[in-house]
Amino acid sequence: MSDTFVVATRIPMGREAFEQWLETPAPGTEVIENPGAMYDGWFWDGKAPDWRLAEEGPTPREYFADCFGEDTGGLTYVLRYREGALEAYLMHFGFCESNIYTALVMLAAAGRSSSVAAPSVVLFWAETSGSMFAADSDAWLATLSVGVDGARFAADLDLAAPIAELRTAESSYFELLVRLAEVEESVGAEGKSSFAAIARDPRYVDAAVLADS
Repeated sequence: MSDTFVVATRIPMGREAFEQWLETPAPGTEVIENPGAMYDGWFWDGKAPDWRLAEEGPTPREYFADCFGEDTGGLTYVLRYREGALEAYLMHFGFCESNIYTALVMLAAAGRSSSVAAPSVVLFWAETSGSMFAADSDAWLATLSVGVDGARFAADLDLAAPIAELRTAESSYFELLVRLAEVEESVGAEGKSSFAAIARDPRYVDAAVLADS
């Protein structure tokens, strides 16, 4: 199993809805119809999720702003509003369970603000490079359908369109990795501040996420 875990989605919504989502406290697991079915039908089939690790109460702005600071450990995030949608590509080096479960409930709640009737898909997987699998791969860890009618885990979703829609975010993630690697190779003691500056670049994180940080 890889040491790199990713949560990614693209949820169509208006700019105002995106900023309202940033200010809305994280719900509990009740936002997901079947939280216990998170891993059903995929690589970790039979594994029980531990939703006690999800943080309840902080807003996405409060929560994610801390992920773009100098002491973010193994996090490399793309989180932005782009071309009419919330776009997230959240890489975790290691199974950062609290971060992953918290991101999932926040993104489940974001689905309520979708500007389209069809649900979006939140993908969760493990892959050393952080790249996405093929749509028909059985290596996904979880797929969460989110929309105006609610959120639920399902293993029978057509992933072709969600994967295609996330290619731009995936490219931005790899661009971010390259920039961080270049700094690591060339910068000494000032590395941390340089890492933080790159992570907070508006190409990767919307300014509204950092508004109060």
